[in-house]
Amino acid sequence: MTAVAAGARVSGAGSVSVARGYRFELVKLVSQWRIRLLVLACWSVPGLFTAAVSLQSTLPTDTLFGRWMHATGWAGPLVTLGFAGTWALPLLTSVVAGDVFASEDRLGTWRHLLVAVRSPRRVFAAKALAGLTVLLLLVAGLACSSTAGGLLAVGDRPLPGLDGHPLAPGDAAARVLLAWLCVLAPTLALAGIGLLGSVALGRSPMGLLLPALVALAMQLAQMMPMPVAVRLALPTSAFTTWNGLFSTPAQKTPLLIGIAVGLVWAVSATALARLLFLRRDFTNPADDGSGRRALTLGALPLAGLAAATTAVVTVTTGATGSGIAQEKVQRSLATAFAHLYRLQTAQLGRPAVTEARLRATAACDKGSVHVAAEGPGNDWRCVVSWHLPGVEAAGTAVYQLDVAPDGRFVADGDGPKEVNGYFLVRTPTGDAPNPLWQFDGTVELLATAKASSKG
Repeated sequence: MTAVAAGARVSGAGSVSVARGYRFELVKLVSQWRIRLLVLACWSVPGLFTAAVSLQSTLPTDTLFGRWMHATGWAGPLVTLGFAGTWALPLLTSVVAGDVFASEDRLGTWRHLLVAVRSPRRVFAAKALAGLTVLLLLVAGLACSSTAGGLLAVGDRPLPGLDGHPLAPGDAAARVLLAWLCVLAPTLALAGIGLLGSVALGRSPMGLLLPALVALAMQLAQMMPMPVAVRLALPTSAFTTWNGLFSTPAQKTPLLIGIAVGLVWAVSATALARLLFLRRDFTNPADDGSGRRALTLGALPLAGLAAATTAVVTVTTGATGSGIAQEKVQRSLATAFAHLYRLQTAQLGRPAVTEARLRATAACDKGSVHVAAEGPGNDWRCVVSWHLPGVEAAGTAVYQLDVAPDGRFVADGDGPKEVNGYFLVRTPTGDAPNPLWQFDGTVELLATAKASSKG
């Protein structure tokens, strides 16, 4: 027993520390040309793109906050964030995390690395930390570059939120930063899946593609009219629920659920990858880690995790159905209209009026009176009514709404021309974009209709 313990101490003393292994793995990653190219692209392309689009006459109005890129520099990083959550971040996690272990299989260098480090556990920790560092560097580049491009091209101006409420530059900056921090949770979840695929599938290119394929599958699922509890239980839900930060008050519950689920998936997938890595037979050069264990210790536990998170979200929130109800849509539309009406009033130089005095309300139906007014769809039709001080007759405006399954809607003005029927308004200083012509909004999926009517 004493000899065995002494031998263990000698072996442990000869092991390379995690810090040294981490530095070695980080240098290996950064020395690759594709990683250097990604770092350069993430720290330059978003800023150039944001500045170029902000200075053009046409804007990406089909993207969230895209129609505000002429008005404020804080819209640019949010447009970039929407694109990053859909495409950039899943691809980045595939290139970095999906290849960090598989590269050793392709080069046949596992035995050399293990002889040098003398600890599979430290090898795994060093590689995982190096991949995480590179991913954080890439995400920081996307955020910083797009923010700098927007501010330099347009300036530090107030940002209209998704309820039409103008956010002061300082408040907008804090929420933009928080939104980028929140999407780290689903990014880490995809990174954990990438590590698992890289360990389990070895030389197979499927390990490299796994995070991107999982993200694509979940994006397709998000487009389906699924129950809100299932939607929030997906590890990538925080890629969309950050939108709730830009309402007043902020819609925090769906975002917090998305962050928690993303972190649980990140820890679970990384732990499974570590378990597979430590059980691998490195004395057999033909064994690249793939096989039946990839299914039993990889796919099946994650499927069980998905079922468990869905059950927990359903029980804790009591959410049923799509979460998109008539009362919620009417309340969200009326609130956004009232705030944007004040913005239009200031543009036209008319006497200021408060939301309380406007008393804006909305009456919405979906398709016809024979169709239940609930759920997503592009067939919502709403009539907004409001009152001006000293005017007996109520003003009305018609909107066609396209409500997405995640609660975001686009309200398209359908008259009258003087209010929302044209994309420009004539102001004392010249023509300006009409804030009431077309605007984005969001429905809080977890809010009850009763709570909404009180709000």
